[in-house]
Amino acid sequence: MGLALIVHGGAGDISAREATPHRAGAIRAAQIGWEILAHGGAARDAVEAAVRVMEDDPTFDAGIGSYLDRNGNVTLDASFMDGATLNAGAVAGVKRVQNVITLARRVMESEHTFLIAEGAEQFAQEHGIALIDNRELCTPEQIAIWQECLQSPPVRETAKYVPPQAGGTVGCVAVDRAGDIAAGTSTGGMKFKRPGRVGDSPLIGAGVYADNTLGGASSTGWGEAITRVVMAKFAVDALASDRDPREAAHATIEYLAKRVHGTGGIILADRTGRIGFCFNTPRMAWAHITEQTGEIVGDC
Repeated sequence: MGLALIVHGGAGDISAREATPHRAGAIRAAQIGWEILAHGGAARDAVEAAVRVMEDDPTFDAGIGSYLDRNGNVTLDASFMDGATLNAGAVAGVKRVQNVITLARRVMESEHTFLIAEGAEQFAQEHGIALIDNRELCTPEQIAIWQECLQSPPVRETAKYVPPQAGGTVGCVAVDRAGDIAAGTSTGGMKFKRPGRVGDSPLIGAGVYADNTLGGASSTGWGEAITRVVMAKFAVDALASDRDPREAAHATIEYLAKRVHGTGGIILADRTGRIGFCFNTPRMAWAHITEQTGEIVGDC
């Protein structure tokens, strides 16, 4: 077994100006997660820490700085999965918790699998997670984007194809010394989304999946298409017969595009600590490190 950690900071039409902070944020998140693994920590702790870094960074569409919905609110979704037990936790439509990856993990560790909206927030309060005002999640930049959208709403061409928007959904997959695998995904969702809309990110199997017998994955991109092909589970299953994660990632995105005309990206780590990723959008923020390389690399 080899230690491994890979993160993504969203796949989409990320501008050249936005690429630098996306790359820097992904590398910083990978560094935080790797420090935990390198000191003997669990994959679950590394994933949570890495994703929290990106949720706290307004560069990304997760936590603070997320897109506002049509009503002018930030609503957050997240999922978490433990490959050792297949336990999973997810939350959706959360307005008053900044680090919903932590909330998703707490749900995973409870008797539940999926909580939404006010019920998820009540659960958070009962488990020591502070509630905040939704305005604290809104940045001036995202408020300006929302105001622009009010004047000129984004065009969704059809239900079968959505142009890649600026990325920002975040995720992480880690493999620890014991060979345990964990994966997590967090997002603020689609720009100017309809209130109540939920994409792939909190859906187990679509936005996230982890199984110690194969590997772990986190998805990003157009959620409606990703959900239709259950992309994270597809990617993990593609690791069967010790297939190289790079090949599995490529096959996954190829299937997404051919089967449902989808756009997005995937990150993968297998049970031996090999990593892979692929995307078919103009850019995807990513960073990774393995025990074999010993060096964090990243790009956008």
